[in-house]
Amino acid sequence: MKALGRHILAEFFGCDSTLLNDPTQIEKTFVDAALSAGAEVREVAFHRFSPQGVSGVVIISESHLAIHTWPELGYAAVDVFTCGDEVDPWDAYEYILSAFQADKVTVAEMKRGLFEEVPPIPKS
Repeated sequence: MKALGRHILAEFFGCDSTLLNDPTQIEKTFVDAALSAGAEVREVAFHRFSPQGVSGVVIISESHLAIHTWPELGYAAVDVFTCGDEVDPWDAYEYILSAFQADKVTVAEMKRGLFEEVPPIPKS
């Protein structure tokens, strides 16, 4: 069954708190991850919260990469979503994994846009 997209959902535990609080370094990692996967970067937005934490997104022609960090916990929630067959989200994930050097990671892939599996809404 053909999916419109593939969505990697990852949780990174035990990361360096300094890295997780540095929007410039995270932005560079995410842009480089997108490019390493062959994606076309369109827009980038990252924000550092006070007193700590970063949220950001890299919009790619094929969808997006996003992150939310909790430096005080050494934790980051990461999404890599790509559409089509040209860009493999696992390539971007592997780049991020290498850069973040987490002690523990949980990761799952969700297929998006599987129209054949969606049951119709019952009529009332």
